[in-house]
Amino acid sequence: MTKSAEITLRHHQVLGSTMAYRETGESDAPVALFLHGNPASSYIWRNIMPLVAPVARCIAPDLIGFGQSGKPDIAYSFADQANYLDALIDKLGIDSAYLVGQDWGAALAFHLAARRPDFVRGLAFMEFIRPTPSWDDFHRSESVRELFRKFRTPGEGEAMILEANAFIERVLPGSVLRKLSDEEMAVYRAPFPSPESRRPMLVLPRQLPIAGEPADVWQAMEQAHAALAASTYPKLLFVGEPGTLVSPAFARKFAASLSNIAVIDLGAGFHNLQEDHPESIGRSVAGWIAGVEAATANHIRSAA
Repeated sequence: MTKSAEITLRHHQVLGSTMAYRETGESDAPVALFLHGNPASSYIWRNIMPLVAPVARCIAPDLIGFGQSGKPDIAYSFADQANYLDALIDKLGIDSAYLVGQDWGAALAFHLAARRPDFVRGLAFMEFIRPTPSWDDFHRSESVRELFRKFRTPGEGEAMILEANAFIERVLPGSVLRKLSDEEMAVYRAPFPSPESRRPMLVLPRQLPIAGEPADVWQAMEQAHAALAASTYPKLLFVGEPGTLVSPAFARKFAASLSNIAVIDLGAGFHNLQEDHPESIGRSVAGWIAGVEAATANHIRSAA
C-alpha cells in the first residue's frame, strides 16, 4: 500500500535551520498534526495521512535532525525538539490541531497539550513514552532493557548508534512485525549516512525518563501526564499485541485513568504500529475526527 504520491514534501526555515514536513488534504480543513519518534521521520505516516486527508489538513513534520530536516549544532534534547516543533507550528500559522503521535512524537504531543490545552482538538496516540519508575517498568524484556542501558552508557552508546547504526539496522526492523522492504529501509537510512549525522538518534534514548533521570525530562513528562489525566478533550489510544512500550493490559489500565477516550486494538504488533496497521490507524483516525467535528458542530448549533 503506497499512497505517498498524494503527499507534498515542503520545507520551512525554522530557528536558523530547516524543517521538512509532509502535507496533504484541504487547506481549510481542521489540522491533523502527525508526530513521529526515533529513528523515524514523517515517512512513517505516508500510508496513513491519505486516509485522513478527506477530513483534515494533514501535516507531518520531520523532527529536527531527522528525515529531511536540518541538523543544526544543537544538543537534540527533548527541549530542543519541543522548541523547533513549536516554532514550525507558529510558522505554519496553526492555531489548533488534532495531535497524532507515537514514541517521542506522543511525548511531544503530551507536552504540547499540557502547555497549550486550547490548541488541542483531540489527541490520538500509541506506543507512548511515559515516566517509568524503574528499568523493570521500562520494558518487559531483559535483553531490551540491557540494550537501552548500553545506549545510555558513554562510549558504548556511541559505538552502537553512531558507528554501528544500531537504531536503524537493529532497533527499527525489530519494531515492525512485517519485513520492511529494501526501498523502505533505504528511506529510513538516508538521513543518517555518517556517525555525526546519527547523533540525534543517540540523544533520545538518553532522554528517556527512567527512574527520575534525566531530571528535566522526567519533570516535563510528569507534568504532561498529569495534564493529560485532567484533560477533557477527545482521545484515541491504539494498541498492538504484545506491543513494546505499551501492552494491551497497560493500555486499558492507562485509559481507565483518562476521560473521553476510546481504545482501538490493532491486533499483532510491536512498536512502530504505523508500518503494520496503516489502514486501521488511518481509517480510525479519520472516523474519529469526523465524529468529533460533527459533535462540535451540533453543540454549536444547539447553543445558538
